[in-house]
Amino acid sequence: MPLDPAKQQLSEKQRISPEMCETELDGVSELMDLLRMDLEADGEEGKAGRRDAACSKNVLRKQRHWERQLAAKKSKRKEEKQRRRLNRAQESGANTDSAQFTKRVMKAITKERLAAARSTGLKLCVDLSMTDCMSDKEISRLAGQLRRLYGSNKKATWPFHLFLTDLKEDGRLYRECVRMNDGFLSYTMEITEESCLDLFSSETIVYLTPDAQEALETVDADKVYVLGGLVDESIQKKLSHSRATELSVHTARLPIDEYMVKKNNVKNFHSKILAVNQVFDILLMFSETGSWTQALQMWFPAGKGYVISQESSACFPAATQTQQEEQ
Repeated sequence: MPLDPAKQQLSEKQRISPEMCETELDGVSELMDLLRMDLEADGEEGKAGRRDAACSKNVLRKQRHWERQLAAKKSKRKEEKQRRRLNRAQESGANTDSAQFTKRVMKAITKERLAAARSTGLKLCVDLSMTDCMSDKEISRLAGQLRRLYGSNKKATWPFHLFLTDLKEDGRLYRECVRMNDGFLSYTMEITEESCLDLFSSETIVYLTPDAQEALETVDADKVYVLGGLVDESIQKKLSHSRATELSVHTARLPIDEYMVKKNNVKNFHSKILAVNQVFDILLMFSETGSWTQALQMWFPAGKGYVISQESSACFPAATQTQQEEQ
């Protein structure tokens, strides 16, 4: 008897089922192998990624550490620089205050001395009546000499009472003094257009000139000493002596011949002509020390070809040849 078709199909399915199952199992196994391979591959990639990430973190950590160290060093250098700057500012401020204090004190002392010299100091005039004989260059040099003369007087323990006589306000020398010498119009000295004879009697005046016959032996508070304000590069003879003769006043010269001798030199040059400020420096030191030897040795220029004589040196052993050569 023939089988029912449905049963026949079921029977056929039952027959092929083990084969199909085996095939399906093989497929599942292959699929699992593929999945396992994928997982292993992902695992390897993950490990590599983690290694790369770890390396990147190490690099970043080292870089941040280096940057922190660099920033710390920069900050330390900046702080050190600021500290040094502050210390310098403090030290400079202290030194400046000290210097300013000393300067103020010295300025006050100098002012008092110069003020006292107007009543008690030795009197010295610079006769500026001969400027018409000078060139513009000589006028400029004389203005510089007057500045140095005043500077020496300011430093002196016992300054002179200074007078600039015959100084015309509309003259070349006046204008040059104002131009060259800061604070000239504030100098603590008498600046006048009058002559020394207008200010003092002729009997009290001693005109210092290198052409005088008599040597100056000492300085007297009752006398007025006059220097010829003259720069003469043309070496005109006896100009200051002629001016003293014109004024009919007593003349004297520095005791160069009495305390100094000629010194041999290559040019065989010997001169007793000194600048106004050089004569004043010699007078100033003599008035303070009472020693012509010391005054001449200190302030007579070595280039003039004279040195202190041995006899004078014996009277003043403290003076040395080195001092003279430095002048």
